Amino acid sequence: MEVILQLLNDILAVFRTIQFKDIVDIIAITFIIFSLFKLVRETRAEQLLKGVVVLLAVYLISTVFGLTMMSSLMRLLFEFSVLIIAIIFQPEIRKALERIGQTNFGRRYFRFFFKSGKTDEEVEALRRAIVTVSDAATIFSSSKTGALIVFERNVKLSDIADTGTVLDSKPSVALLGNIFFNKAPLHDGATIIRDGRVYASGCILPLTNNKGVDINLGTRHRAALGLSEVSDAAVLIVSEETGNISIAINGYLTRDYTRETLIEKLEDLLIDDNTRVYVKNTSKFSLKRKENKDGRK
Repeated sequence: MEVILQLLNDILAVFRTIQFKDIVDIIAITFIIFSLFKLVRETRAEQLLKGVVVLLAVYLISTVFGLTMMSSLMRLLFEFSVLIIAIIFQPEIRKALERIGQTNFGRRYFRFFFKSGKTDEEVEALRRAIVTVSDAATIFSSSKTGALIVFERNVKLSDIADTGTVLDSKPSVALLGNIFFNKAPLHDGATIIRDGRVYASGCILPLTNNKGVDINLGTRHRAALGLSEVSDAAVLIVSEETGNISIAINGYLTRDYTRETLIEKLEDLLIDDNTRVYVKNTSKFSLKRKENKDGRK
């Protein structure tokens, strides 16, 4: 009984020494550990992490039983563990840092130091690009012409653009039609839209590693999902087999878009909140004006 009371007194003594900063420290470390486990779960890193745990167990056993050579080798291995982990877990670390940068906190933090929002000219150029791409996608859908168009957002895709041909041209239905013509040199790759302009074409996108993707989806859809998993880009896909228009964003695919719903969705994804209402109203006005001019509803 006295032992139990002494133990309780020791525990209470420890709790009396805990300050508010200690509680914050414990919560922060717990959150980091939980986030790391969540990040590596159901990925290749999970198996690598199991291997690290096994090596740690070998080191502890060799130390307990006095295996000098084995423990020295393990100690030397763990001294370089930071560098080894950085090399082995490079894709997962990069993905985690990209996720942090794409969070609301990350975007607001950098907007405080860098340029915030878009100018009226940039918004207008982006609005015109959305309407032009939607017009072209509608034509591609009716003719079952395959297309893969990437709208760059906050994450710059210069490394992806370097795999293709830089054009930096004003978008038009004719230009996009020439790019994705099935005998054109650039039709197999993706076209990147940056700041309302056709920045590059014929670009190679990374394929998704998601094993749960529908087996009926082709390479275009898998490439679109792959890029959306590693960046915040909005990727538009026109199926060559069905003519279906889809959008990949954050690793998810939404399908069956019409011209009007495509314009609305792209505006929601690409236009800042403070200018979205203006762009929606002007785009709807321009749509009605074009319909009246052509005599169609």
